[in-house]
Parts: sequence; structure tokens; C-alpha cells
Amino acid sequence: RIKDMEEIAKKFEGVEDAYAFEAGREIRVIVNPGKLDDIETTIIAKKIKEEIDSKLIVPGIVRVTAIREFRATEPKE
Repeated sequence: RIKDMEEIAKKFEGVEDAYAFEAGREIRVIVNPGKLDDIETTIIAKKIKEEIDSKLIVPGIVRVTAIREFRATEPKE
């Protein structure tokens, strides 16, 4: 079930990686900040949850956390 959850999440455009844990009750999704903005990240998390709920039997509630992080570092002179 955990691998299935990860595969469902990874098929969405803009998703770079996904990690399911807590016996498949939680999944963290890493998105590419260059492809998705904040609103799109929220929408993709909802779509992933809906697809997991429709395709997999998971006891309890599945929590989807989408992480979008942008970092810029300048070299110290």
C-alpha cells in the first residue's frame, strides 16, 4: 500500500518525490517550486488525496503534506 501511494503521488506533474509512512496514513510530497506555485501545490495535494481515497483502501484518514521550498544562496565574498 505504501508503494502504491507513492506511485500515485509521483505521477502528478510537478511532483519530484513522495514518501509514505505511518503505515500508509501519511504521505509527504516534494514538489518542484519552478513548476508549481503555492496555489497549485495546494490543489495537487487535494488531488493526490482524492486519488488515494478512490483507488486504495486505507484505514483511517490519509494526510497529504505537499512541500514546496525555494532556496537561493549567494556565495560569501
